[in-house]
Amino acid sequence: MQFPCSSSFPLHDATIFKPTTKKQGRCRGGRLQSCVNRVLRRNKKRCSVPFFTGIHIWTGEFVTSGDGSTGGEGGQLVVERMAESEMQGGRSAYVAALAPNVPALYELHFGVPMVGAILSALNTSLDPLTLAITLQQLQPKIIFVHHQHIQTVLEAFRVLSPEKPATPPPRLVLINGKHAATVPSNTLCYNDLLSLGKPDFKIINPNDECDPISINFTSGSTGKPKGAIYSHRAAYLNSLAVIFRYDMRKRPVFLWTVDMFRCNGWCFPWVVAALGGTNICIKEVTAEIIFDSIVIHKVTHLCGSPTILDKIASSITKEQQPIPSPVDLIVAGPLPPSDTILKIESLGFNIHHGYGMTEALGPMTHTSLRTRNEKDNENITCREGTHNILMENVDVKDPETMISVPFDGKTIGEVVFRGNVMMSGYLKNMEGTQKAFKGGWYRTGDLGVRNPNGDIVMKDRVLDSIVSEGDIVSTLEIEQVIKNHPFIKEVAVVGKPNHIVGQSPSAFVTLKDGCSLSSNDIIKFCEEELLPRNMIPIDVVFGILPKNSTGKILKYVLREKAKAIEAITLMNGH
Repeated sequence: MQFPCSSSFPLHDATIFKPTTKKQGRCRGGRLQSCVNRVLRRNKKRCSVPFFTGIHIWTGEFVTSGDGSTGGEGGQLVVERMAESEMQGGRSAYVAALAPNVPALYELHFGVPMVGAILSALNTSLDPLTLAITLQQLQPKIIFVHHQHIQTVLEAFRVLSPEKPATPPPRLVLINGKHAATVPSNTLCYNDLLSLGKPDFKIINPNDECDPISINFTSGSTGKPKGAIYSHRAAYLNSLAVIFRYDMRKRPVFLWTVDMFRCNGWCFPWVVAALGGTNICIKEVTAEIIFDSIVIHKVTHLCGSPTILDKIASSITKEQQPIPSPVDLIVAGPLPPSDTILKIESLGFNIHHGYGMTEALGPMTHTSLRTRNEKDNENITCREGTHNILMENVDVKDPETMISVPFDGKTIGEVVFRGNVMMSGYLKNMEGTQKAFKGGWYRTGDLGVRNPNGDIVMKDRVLDSIVSEGDIVSTLEIEQVIKNHPFIKEVAVVGKPNHIVGQSPSAFVTLKDGCSLSSNDIIKFCEEELLPRNMIPIDVVFGILPKNSTGKILKYVLREKAKAIEAITLMNGH
């Protein structure tokens, strides 16, 4: 296969290697691979990327759990039928997918671009209303749905009907449909659809390397979700950058602990295929399953949010099997305390910390956290490392003058970047696109400083920062200190109105099960950790933190709550 494609690199043919039979679950990819091989032989001059050098999917939990999902049988067999009967040629049509990390979703990352269509893998945590809004914006011609999410989709269809009665909902293709409830009469079954594919299907090349390959929606933590458009060129180059960044070798074994709907799985579907690797799909992410998969399948790489680190570090001894060789673990997001990182390192993991966002196709900077003592780990939780080798530049600039801040570790500016591995823009949102790229740089909305050695140290989101007596106070730094308390499970700090200094920190805390603390305990802890006076929370609120469907804490909700608390306090004369 050939996508993503770019004319900026040498063109060469893809090669196919035959997967090996494994007791844990052999992929049933013979028909697909022979079909792809025939396609490649007939289209050698048209193949531009080692895009499908072998697909070997061990379905793992999906086989043993009786889920019924199959592996390795999608590809062009699926999209040939879409092109022929659903999308009238397929080019530029949107194809949505709502599924967990099952082989079918992996296959769609190849099959949909092969017909010239545009894939949008949607967040499986979306509620029916949000899904309806997303589908209304995307307007896909077809949607692939895993059986466990069919009710959400049907409810979203019902929401859409009154809005646009003359517009039919997208054609539904059910993945593992035998477990589903009542569905529309024209619903197709994924496996039945595959059987209708033709082996002589010819790949539809994009007209231009900047044509879109996928749409990835932002989390919406700061507002309405936006659809970031990825081009073939950006996805292709970022896939190459991922290989270089993590020193990935031939035939890696990748454990799918990051959702494929997050930035197309950080481009790993294309990366693993390009290297002839193995994909391990699991039904849920637990420490026991992670260790079992590493031992049984000899996993080399896994990635996801920092919650993976917490799961591994907090796992009980019987779940921690000896790791036969070092495993690269890539995370993006706020890191846990340094002792957690050191503990995970001691178990045999090489931890890589990435910083990025949907608009940058996932993690864009990279730091290897290969440390063995507390001194080396100083500030590691907020330090960003080298940027993507195919990203033109990453900088910290004054947001008004766009002049780079000095490398003094003090002057705060906005983190900006630009280059080849950025989104093309937001779907049907020219105003948002122009605002995001104002001044020729992508504005991340993150505040940071540059250290003398060039490292970027993140300070806060522009929207989340606290201004106290004219100075910017980093909520991230306050959160990191509070998070170091052994009784704290989660914490979020927001600015609370203060008529004397402008704003003061207000902490919202979730305690670990069975633990008890008072507000004064946490305030005293911050004082003992030598936080400056303007960084010590003025109050602490205990409870469950509000989150969106992707698990991000909704700080704007907490800010409103802090304002309400302050208003009540003033009314009571305190």
